[in-house]
Amino acid sequence: VQLQASGGGLVQAGGSLRLSCAASGRTSSSYAMGWFRLAPGKDRVFVAVISGSADTIKYADSVKGRFSISRDNAKNTMDLQMNNLKPEDTAVYYCAAKLGENPSGRYEYWGQGTQVTVSS
Repeated sequence: VQLQASGGGLVQAGGSLRLSCAASGRTSSSYAMGWFRLAPGKDRVFVAVISGSADTIKYADSVKGRFSISRDNAKNTMDLQMNNLKPEDTAVYYCAAKLGENPSGRYEYWGQGTQVTVSS
């Protein structure tokens, strides 16, 4: 599975961005997918994950109510709508995928990352 993330950029606090992840290769709805982020000086953390059927969605507490994850299995894409962005959301955002419906656990496939910078 190959993953290509896009949609990052520079935005002012309170603004919005929409990240997209395009999957290719051996893709199917049996892959759970998710977004993770890596901020300077910090460990990579999960932001939001979604099961293959989109029945199960989980968000990090820090983004609940502001971010929304979705996927389109017909197009092999996954999006992350980010609203009311804060400077602490600044990070490189990675899309990832794992075999299996359950979005919990170790992710095996990773995209290249897209930079999100939120200015105050």
